[in-house]
Amino acid sequence: MLKKSLTALALAALAFGAQAADVLKVAATSVPHAEILNFVKPQLKADGVDLEIKEFSDYVQPNAAVEDKQLDANFFQHKPYLDSYNKDRKSSLVEVPNGKVHVEPFGAYSSKIKNIKDLKNGATVAIPNDPSNGGRALILLAKQGLIELKDAKSLTPTPLDVVKNPKKLKFKELEAPLLPRALGDVDIALINTNYAIEAKLNPTKDALFIEGADSPYTNIVAARADRANDPIIAKLMKALHSAEVKKFIQEKYKGAVVPAF
Repeated sequence: MLKKSLTALALAALAFGAQAADVLKVAATSVPHAEILNFVKPQLKADGVDLEIKEFSDYVQPNAAVEDKQLDANFFQHKPYLDSYNKDRKSSLVEVPNGKVHVEPFGAYSSKIKNIKDLKNGATVAIPNDPSNGGRALILLAKQGLIELKDAKSLTPTPLDVVKNPKKLKFKELEAPLLPRALGDVDIALINTNYAIEAKLNPTKDALFIEGADSPYTNIVAARADRANDPIIAKLMKALHSAEVKKFIQEKYKGAVVPAF
């Protein structure tokens, strides 16, 4: 009888252990971030982590949900955007240790011209309206020689920092998710790669010009400071930095997304 009781207790303990997997809730934009997270989900499951992915379509809610402790971490942004968000919202989210995952080279697109040399004087240029991505767009335009900025080292210039504009370009600042839909209304649009891919644009083929691999805008995993060193998040980063993930990114996105590890 005692032996049967001990066996029952052992089975109950095993059942409890099976149910007690660590749950990690991560916010992400759908492409490529949620796709990459879904790829590592089985690996994390085998490592005792139940990964729950919450998809968002904008760049504000994923940080707000982590800051409010609704979610544990997020994967959608680069460090300049996180720094700008923290400053504007008086929040204190941080990049987790070894948090860099990939670069999405930022590009310019148009439904009206096929070559940037055909851009007319007075053309309307759509750029993201948040400080880091708007600045990123202006930096890319400056590298093409279309404008000159007051401080070439700043990562967050605004249209007010344009000191030379020989083509008299007009800047239209829009929410980043709306940029692909604005292509019919503007001459060119500077679009974040995740939204370009969602709109069926191929950055390596359709962009008039695009950032190089030396872009400082590496996408990261971020969390609250009190969770940044959590062993569960460390397991996520180990999975995201695997050789299998590198191969997945390279084969699926074909240069539109570049591993940063």
